[in-house]
This record gives sequence, C-alpha cells and structure tokens, in this order.
Amino acid sequence: MSSQQLPKELDVVEQVKIYQWIDQLLIPAKREEAMLELCRRRDLVPEMAIWVWNAFGTIAALVDEIMKIYPAVNMAYLSSGQSNRVCCALALLQCVACHPDTRDAFFKSRISLFLYPFLKTETMSGPFENLRLTSLGVIGAMAKTGKEEVIHFLLATEITPLCLRIMESGSELPKTLATYILTMILLDDTGLNFICGKYERFSEVVLALKQLVHYLAQNPSPRLLKYVVRCYLRLSETARGREALRLCAPKELRDETFTSLPHVDMQVKHWLFNFNRNLATNQVIGSSGIVPL
Repeated sequence: MSSQQLPKELDVVEQVKIYQWIDQLLIPAKREEAMLELCRRRDLVPEMAIWVWNAFGTIAALVDEIMKIYPAVNMAYLSSGQSNRVCCALALLQCVACHPDTRDAFFKSRISLFLYPFLKTETMSGPFENLRLTSLGVIGAMAKTGKEEVIHFLLATEITPLCLRIMESGSELPKTLATYILTMILLDDTGLNFICGKYERFSEVVLALKQLVHYLAQNPSPRLLKYVVRCYLRLSETARGREALRLCAPKELRDETFTSLPHVDMQVKHWLFNFNRNLATNQVIGSSGIVPL
C-alpha cells in the first residue's frame, strides 16, 4: 500500500496500526481484535474497503469467519460473543460492498451467498437478530446501486421471500432493511414484473406490506414508512397492481392516519397522494430514482 493512498487526517502511527490489523486478519488468534479495531475505524477511513479487498488473504479470512459459525447457526444456539465476532466480519464486507471502487468486484465474487443461511434463521434472540441485521446491511449495500444485474442476481437467489419473512417477524431495524431491499427490487422494471407476474408472489408481498402498515400505525418509524409507501406506489404503477390494491389497500394509507403525523416528511405525503390518485384513476403517477438507504 502506498502512503499516497492514506487519508491526510491519519497520522503515521495510526496508519501503521491499520496496516498491522489488516495483516493480523490472517492470524486466527489475533483476528477478532483486528476485526474489531478495523470496524471501529471503517467510517473514518474512506480507503479501508480498498485496503481490505486488495490485501492478500483478507477476504478469505472474513469468509472463514462466516463459515465457522454455521454449526452454531444450524444448532439454533448462538452466543453474543459469537454473533458479535461474525458481525464484525460482515461489517467489513459491507464496507467493501459500499465503496465505489470495490462494490462491483464484491458483487461479482458472489460472496454474499455465504450470508443467506443467516437470513433463513428464525430464532428471535438478540444474537440472531444482530446476525440477520448485519447480513441485510451487506445485501442492502449491493441493492443500493440499483444496477440491473444486481437486482437480477437478488431475484435469482430468492432474496424476496427471505425479506418478506423478516418484514413480518423481525424487529424494527431488520424490518426496515428488508423493506428497503424489496423497494430497490420493485424500482427495477424486471423486479416489478417479477413480483406482479404471479398472483402468489404479489399476494405475499402485499400481505407483508399490509402487516407493516398496521405495525406502523402503532409504532411510528419515518424511515420504514418511507419504504413501505414507496413500495405501494410502485405496485400501483401496474394495471394488475392497481386493480388488486383498489380492493385490498390498507385503510391507513387512504385516510389521514399517516399524513396527519408531524414526523412524516413531504416526500412521503406526496407519494401517498400519488398512490391514492393512481387507485382512483388510470392516470399513473410514479416517482423515479433511487431511494436512499
């Protein structure tokens, strides 16, 4: 690594420490502490993702951490220490998945497939919830690009039913990330056609969204509401979606349950207006663009 790559705000001592921690990812006895220290600094060092991705053996070491936890996951017993350790590995992978210089290579590596067993878990204890949340963070970082090939990959790997289950049963943060991933899928034309192409898929998505609406009526969350409303608006942009939603759209979206709340921003209110207008007429009004995470 060249010293020219280093952030100016890092002093020489800190630079050396970061290099050492990256090297120590290859040493099992020192890996946990190294992952923890790197995670603490990942938001402060923009080049962290580049260094971790390009350093010899580091990604293999992080994947090894993921795979080593599989037996405990299969036994449905995971301690807080085990969960925190693998979540550190996942957080470093999320860092790689977010960075513009490494995210394409990360996507093409298909490393994200190693995370799917964590998303399939149903145990609701804290360690498992943290594991699902951090795994969703990696998938969400991939989906955030909105690239067609990423959305196609997510559809092919059946991420949708996994997200729907988490939307229905998870705590608020996993619900939010799972709904965000669904939003990004629906914003892609292929994703929208995939969801609306079969009655069973459409029904499962609408049922999960409806449960979230009822949840939000009792537990307000501006960010989760944003993704839920955006999903409904996108579904209303198809003829089949409008026809079905005229019959089954939650009443909370059609009255003032959310528009009267002070924490609901103008964008969400605008989406709700467009959603209801789409259902009332055949003049479709949408909202293009990437939804921020």
